[in-house]
Amino acid sequence: MADDDTSPGVLQRAIEQLLRPLVRLLLRHAVPFAAFEEMAKRVYVDAALNDFALPDRKASASRVAVLTGLTRKEVQRLRSAPDEDGAGDLSERYNRAARVLTGWVRDDDFRDSKGAPRELEIDGERGFASLVRRHSGDMPARAVLDELLRVGAVEQHDDARLRLVARAFVPQRSQADKIGILGHDVADLIATIDHNLQHGATDPRFQRKVMYHSIPTSALPAFRKSSAADAQALLEKLDRWLAAHDVDDPAGAEPLPRTRVGLGIYYFEEGLEEPRREGVLP
Repeated sequence: MADDDTSPGVLQRAIEQLLRPLVRLLLRHAVPFAAFEEMAKRVYVDAALNDFALPDRKASASRVAVLTGLTRKEVQRLRSAPDEDGAGDLSERYNRAARVLTGWVRDDDFRDSKGAPRELEIDGERGFASLVRRHSGDMPARAVLDELLRVGAVEQHDDARLRLVARAFVPQRSQADKIGILGHDVADLIATIDHNLQHGATDPRFQRKVMYHSIPTSALPAFRKSSAADAQALLEKLDRWLAAHDVDDPAGAEPLPRTRVGLGIYYFEEGLEEPRREGVLP
């Protein structure tokens, strides 16, 4: 008999709870179950191929079929289907835009005497184009500007000068980009939980939250404001540490091993029809 902590029923209830907000989003965007089922099949095959491959063995449709429960015919169809979702383009735009905004906030050449991001001309030695060249490689400045204007992170005045509106790349207008962030951020959280389930005893990753079940609704505005300010301050502190360690490889040396790393913070609230009372945990 399976241990209570790892029984299929426990996992099933957790997955159903996880899926509820996702299904609400899918229904709100008119995505039917058949489309979700097709996506799930594609991800099952991709995970079986890339995350459960045997060492020194070429993945076969038969093994993927055994792992996923799909037929070999379905596996072959899904493996040959083109990936047209544009996720790679979205990720690249997100990363480049985020680097430019971070440079605008942190780089002294683009800040005023008080240390605040100053308004920039598009061209010039310390203009927006120079900012993009320094912090986003060979990306055309016009393309980066269009992206930042589109998501509401930058405003352009009548005299063509640019003003920073948001210190982080958080799209305010683009539904597509907001949904793209859903994929990145939720995937990171689930990956951390999965890592801690497997390696939490020896190599834990930070995963905490603070929550109370019956806070008066009248107190929420104050908590939203306070938690947002404290969270932003912590993220900016961590950003400074990461920026200081995001260094180029030494000239002539072998490339250093690289890792994508970060820490995410999110706010949540849920209205309750009746206040829940905290009981004594068993």
